[in-house]
Amino acid sequence: MILGFIGTGKISSSIIFGIFKSKLKVKRIYISSRNRSIAKKLAKKSRKIKVLKDNQEIINKSSTIFLGITPNVANKILAKLNFSKNKKIISLISTINLDKIKKLTKNKNVVRVTPLPPIEIKKGPIIICPPNKGTKNLFKYLGEVIEIRNEKLSYKFWATASIMAAYYEILNVSSSWLIKKGINKIMANDYITELFLSLSQDAVNKKSQGFKKLVADSQTPKGLNMQVLNELKKGKFYSKLIKAMDNVNKRVSS
Repeated sequence: MILGFIGTGKISSSIIFGIFKSKLKVKRIYISSRNRSIAKKLAKKSRKIKVLKDNQEIINKSSTIFLGITPNVANKILAKLNFSKNKKIISLISTINLDKIKKLTKNKNVVRVTPLPPIEIKKGPIIICPPNKGTKNLFKYLGEVIEIRNEKLSYKFWATASIMAAYYEILNVSSSWLIKKGINKIMANDYITELFLSLSQDAVNKKSQGFKKLVADSQTPKGLNMQVLNELKKGKFYSKLIKAMDNVNKRVSS
């Protein structure tokens, strides 16, 4: 398997780090030199990684090409590149749909994939649209694959994935609050990460019960958890979260 990455941002580098922690057999990975610091870091990771300055050379030497560039860059450069019909294209671009990628690349062999940074540790959901056996066989070693046939429905996952930074900010705010109250920074960070890790694992173990039951079971009448939940609801925290996801959905669906 020979892979090529046009664009070496966070998601591309996370995928590559995940690949080298997995059982995937990769002969060579070609990456672009656009982000020099990340490219240099990746090149040090393995001798199988080779940095190339020319995107067309990456395409020519690879059997599967990952598009890890911004929409603006994609619109500028993809039409100028030559993607032969035997090349498989995996688009990581959030706001350009399949039809447009196919037109820009003049290639019908395109799959959209939505991974998240935890793919670096072989964790997290990976949305594949449309279902594709070869793509699934690649990503099944890197996380939990979910295949979607309807591209418009796949946008909904992009919207929910956009809460990632907001989630980390909850951890940051919680840890910062402890530190301001006199808790050692290392101890505060350890506590918060273990707290949220345990809650996430508990949710995984009990997902068949439904999340509403988890919400109910974590409260007692007039208890502390009920107090925080009610205060956040009163402040329309969750309504604003839904509104934010609606806005992202409109953006990626346009």
